[in-house]
Amino acid sequence: MTDVMRGAALAREEQLEMLRQMVRIRRFEERLALLFKRGRLPGFVHLYLGEEAVAVGVCSALRDDDRITSTHRGHGHLIAKGAQVDRMMAELFGRVDGYCRGKGGSMHIVDFSLGIIGTNGIVGGGIPIGTGSAWGDKQLGRDNVTVTFFGDGASNQGVFFEAMNLAAIWKLPVVFVCENNGYTEWTPTHRLTAGKIADRGAAMGIPGVQVDGNDVLAVRQATEEAVARARAGEGPSLIEAATYRWHGHNEGEEAFAGQYRPQDEQDEWRTKEPIARFRRQLIDAGIAGEEELDRIDAEEVAAVDAAVAFADASPFPDADEALAHLYADRTEGARS
Repeated sequence: MTDVMRGAALAREEQLEMLRQMVRIRRFEERLALLFKRGRLPGFVHLYLGEEAVAVGVCSALRDDDRITSTHRGHGHLIAKGAQVDRMMAELFGRVDGYCRGKGGSMHIVDFSLGIIGTNGIVGGGIPIGTGSAWGDKQLGRDNVTVTFFGDGASNQGVFFEAMNLAAIWKLPVVFVCENNGYTEWTPTHRLTAGKIADRGAAMGIPGVQVDGNDVLAVRQATEEAVARARAGEGPSLIEAATYRWHGHNEGEEAFAGQYRPQDEQDEWRTKEPIARFRRQLIDAGIAGEEELDRIDAEEVAAVDAAVAFADASPFPDADEALAHLYADRTEGARS
């Protein structure tokens, strides 16, 4: 199916919102890159620049009450699922107005009200959590769907196969989405991963598809089909989205990782980048003009500016609440 045919099924407002979401992720991540270089962010950050079409394509096919689990490279997923950039920024600054009162930071953001049941610093750690979420929905007779995002490196973790096996046996409403950006940290994926990731569920009867992860409409279509299958009680699906991260595995890696990605490879992938591509499609289809799309971009830049000001104005959490907001009961009575 062509991009024109895919787009024809979506309302103008919906397509513009998808572009806005991708631009929002791009501008947010660009600002984080700058803030990290200036020493404003505690800890590491793993940026999503270049992969925006996967998060937006997937999450635009979900209902508000559906859920996602995310990864160490999760800012894009959260924004696409409805997270506000001001509270995201405050969390990354370690401030109390962040989603986790500044205690989660970049890799551990949660907001159950948005269906965000956690980013995760453990490679593959979100896969069993998402599968468990789907199991709960099935047990309670709900028609919700859970999407679990993970990278190509996590596809080699044993827990991926264990989770797929259980999801297949119990026909759980879960969609496994692998963002294959071609590198497992600093090693090319093809050196570590045999075969096509999209085929890894075939032995369990799980349908898999490999999709252009820089084509937001193609990602959305694949997700819609997987979500419909899950809601109908037909079980899990696997989507492998081929994409490319513009920045390194983590910001600041150049201090120790060296130049491990060929420059011509980086240049080629930048010509395929998702935002400019979708923007051209919208203009060519007569859905929007340059001026309107430029205005959307300017509004998102302003929103990120405001997010930084919001984070700066937010206080740090008090030391007295260090053991608050935990799942484990840390009181004396609980330990006795």
